[in-house]
Amino acid sequence: MRVIIVGCGRMGSELAHQLVEDGQEVTIVDADPRVFERLGAGFKGKTVAGSGLDRDVLARAGAEHADALAAVTARDNLNVVIARVARNVFNVPKVVARLYDPRRAEIYQRLGLQTVSSTAWGASRIIQLLGHRELNVIASLGNGEVELIELEVPPHWANRTVNNANVPGEIAVMSVTRKGSTFIPALGTAFQNGDRLVIALLSTSRSRLENLLALA
Repeated sequence: MRVIIVGCGRMGSELAHQLVEDGQEVTIVDADPRVFERLGAGFKGKTVAGSGLDRDVLARAGAEHADALAAVTARDNLNVVIARVARNVFNVPKVVARLYDPRRAEIYQRLGLQTVSSTAWGASRIIQLLGHRELNVIASLGNGEVELIELEVPPHWANRTVNNANVPGEIAVMSVTRKGSTFIPALGTAFQNGDRLVIALLSTSRSRLENLLALA
C-alpha cells in the first residue's frame, strides 16, 4: 500500500515508522524539512519538503497513485483541507484527518471525511484507566465508542453460553481462547473454566458488562 502522511510531528513520525515496519510504501510531507530529522537516518520511506496544501507538493509525493493519505499536522483546518484535496482532486481512496477539537468531528463527517480525535480518545482512555482498572482494554475503535476487552471467564460463567453474555447492540463475545487455540464462538458455545475471551462493547455499556461479570 502506498501511503502519504502530511505532518512529521510526533504522531506523523510514529505513524510513518509503524507503516514502514508493516511493509508499506510511505512518503511523509512537511513544510519544515528540519523535522525529518526525527525520523532517524535509518528511515526507509521517502520525504518531501513543502506545504501539504500545495497540489504540486502532493503530486511530488505521489498523490495521484496513492492508496491512502493521513493528514496529521498540528492544525485542524489544515488537516481537513488537505484531506479534501486528496479525496476530491487526487481521488485518493482512503483519507483520514486528525482533529484536536472533537467538537468538529461531526461537521467534517457530514462532509464525508474520516476523522480521528486524539483528544476525545485520550480522555476516554484515561477515564477507563481511572475507573475500570479491572478490565483489560486491548483496543479502542473510532473515538473510543467501541472497546475490545480481554478477560478470563469468571467461574460462575462456566457452562453458560455465549448467548447469555451477549447483549445485542452493546456487548458481543468475539473470540474464545481455550487450551492455546483461539476460535470464533457460536451463540450456543458453552464457556469453560480457563477460557480467555475478547469482548467488543460500547464504552457506555461497561457498567452493564461489569454487572454481568459480577452476577453469580
